[in-house]
Amino acid sequence: MRIGFVVNPIAGMGGRVGLKGTDGKVEEARRRGAEPRAPDRARRALDALRDRVGSDETNGSDADLELLTWGGEMGTDAARAAGFEPTVLGSPDDGDTTTADTERAVAAFLAADVDLVVFVGGDGTAGDVAAAVEGTETPILGVPAGVKVYSSVFAVSPEDAAEIVRTFERTERREVMDIDEDEYRVAEALQSSKQLGGGNVEALAAGVADDIRASGKTVVLGPGSTVGAIKAELGFSGSPIGVDVWRDGEVIVLDATEADLLDVLDPDGDNTIVVSPIGGQGFVFGRGNPQLSPAVIRRCDVEVVASASKLDTIGELRVDTDDPDLDAELRGWTKVRIGRVERRMLKIV
Repeated sequence: MRIGFVVNPIAGMGGRVGLKGTDGKVEEARRRGAEPRAPDRARRALDALRDRVGSDETNGSDADLELLTWGGEMGTDAARAAGFEPTVLGSPDDGDTTTADTERAVAAFLAADVDLVVFVGGDGTAGDVAAAVEGTETPILGVPAGVKVYSSVFAVSPEDAAEIVRTFERTERREVMDIDEDEYRVAEALQSSKQLGGGNVEALAAGVADDIRASGKTVVLGPGSTVGAIKAELGFSGSPIGVDVWRDGEVIVLDATEADLLDVLDPDGDNTIVVSPIGGQGFVFGRGNPQLSPAVIRRCDVEVVASASKLDTIGELRVDTDDPDLDAELRGWTKVRIGRVERRMLKIV
C-alpha cells in the first residue's frame, strides 16, 4: 500500500487560546502563546502505524507499506521521528504553510498513484484535501488535530487512524464541512432559543442551574446549545461556541482560554465542568472545546448533560483530550443528566 501523508502544522494552534479556528489567525494565536498541536498528533499516528506494521530496520517500511510525505513539518519530520524513511516528494515554500502547499502535496501524491491520502489537521485542511482529490477515486482519511473537527472523514484519534490504515477494506463517501464561526454562533443561539421552549432541555437547564447556584463551586460551562440553555437559565447569554466560567452568582470569565481557566479554578479542586456531547459524534472532550485541556479537566469534576433525543442518536460517548492516559481514565460508564433529576447511563469508549 502506498500512503501519502501530509500535515497542516498550524492546525489546532488557536484552540486553547480561545480562537475558534486557526485559518488566517496564526499570528494572533502565536501572540496569545499558542503552541503547535498537529506535529504531536502526526507523530502519535505514525508511531501507532509503525507498531502495527512491524517495520524492518533498513528502510522504515514493511513489504506492503510505502510512506510518501511532503518536506519538513508537513510530514517528513514526523515520519522520521517515528522511525520511517519516507519518500519525500517536495517541500513547502518558506514561511507559514498555506493551502497551496497542501494542494501541491496532494497533487504529488496523486501523481505517484497513492492508494490513500492521510492528512493531519481540522475541517479547513479536510476541505483543502477533498478539493485536491476531487474527480479521482483516491480515498482520504483525517487524523484529527484542528480546532474544528466536524467532518465525517476523521478517525476518532491518531491511534485509530493508524488502525484504519492497516485494516480498512472498503471506502464510502462522507461529508466534509468547515463551519463559519459567526454563522455558527447565530445558529447555536437560535437552537438554544428553540430548545428552551421544548420542555426536555428546559427542565434539564433549570435543574442544573439550581444545582450550580446551590453548590458554591467554580463551574466551567462548555459550548453548545444544551449548555447554552443552562447559561440562559443562569441569566446570561454566554459564548455559543466558547467556554464560560460561573461562580457565586456571577460570570467570572466569558469565552475563556485554557490559561484563563487555570487562573480561576479552585486549586483544591472544588470545580465542575458541565459539557454536552456533540450531536452525531458523541465527543465530550476533543472536538470543539480544546480550551478544556487535560490540565483543566484534571482539576474538575465532570457533569455530562444532553437531551434524551440527542443521546438516542449517539449511542456512546467519546473523548480525545491529547492525553492518552487521561482518555483511559475517562472511559467507562458515566451518568448523563437528561432532565431536572433524570439521568441515563452511557459508556465513554
